[in-house]
Amino acid sequence: MEDCYKILGISSSASIAEIKSAFRRKAKELHPDLSSSENADTRQFQRLLKAYQTLIDSHQRSMVDAIYASRYDRGSRNEESFDYRLWLLSRTDEESRCKLIFFDLMHQREDDAVEEYKRMSLSRVDFSLSRWFTREDFMDCGFILAEELIFRNEFYDAYLLLAQIIRMEYSYAYFRHFFPEVMNLTRNLLRTQLAGNIDDELALDAWEDAFDLDFGKKDEAFFLRLMSEAYDRLGDADTAALCLRKALQLDPQLSVPARYRRKYAEM
Repeated sequence: MEDCYKILGISSSASIAEIKSAFRRKAKELHPDLSSSENADTRQFQRLLKAYQTLIDSHQRSMVDAIYASRYDRGSRNEESFDYRLWLLSRTDEESRCKLIFFDLMHQREDDAVEEYKRMSLSRVDFSLSRWFTREDFMDCGFILAEELIFRNEFYDAYLLLAQIIRMEYSYAYFRHFFPEVMNLTRNLLRTQLAGNIDDELALDAWEDAFDLDFGKKDEAFFLRLMSEAYDRLGDADTAALCLRKALQLDPQLSVPARYRRKYAEM
């Protein structure tokens, strides 16, 4: 069994977020389809993929840790050394608070990262997480933060982050091989997790915005059906009917309850 941590270039105390980030970064260097550099190597990429799959699985990772515990640096810390997190916590400027969010996210303090992100989003109208990081670092960590937000039912904030990342990817490809993962997470969020979990006005804002993200006609038809149902709940029958007709134009095979179809499709 190879040293999975060494292959990924991380310590044995690495969080799941750090494992994912390290894998994406190294995969772009090694995968022949993603890199034009001389470092591209199919065999090395397969080693990297195997190491990633081992560490992302909690059971397999525990076995690796048991076998190689004596070889890995568990990162002892001198109590008198500089504490970067405490230094960030003591500061109130936006740059430091944003760096605190990503620091916590990458050091197994996901709850703290999400709490600070929510606090900053609510307290500052012009708050921008991406302003203080390289494009690549923001996309990597922003995606992981979006996953954590979804896990905690913060669906609208997660959508805003994912939509920003998708637009960045369209402007200049970075995720490449991993972009379907981003799209699938966002698609599932839009189709199954907004309706009934957030205010209809916020959900409508997300679905309308999603038409610019190139999901395709079938997904857009599904979003329109959800929008029709939201407008129905809000008492706007005319707009509900308009959305449903547009949905059926995009996808005539769209599943719509018969009662609802009779009520709005022919208005």
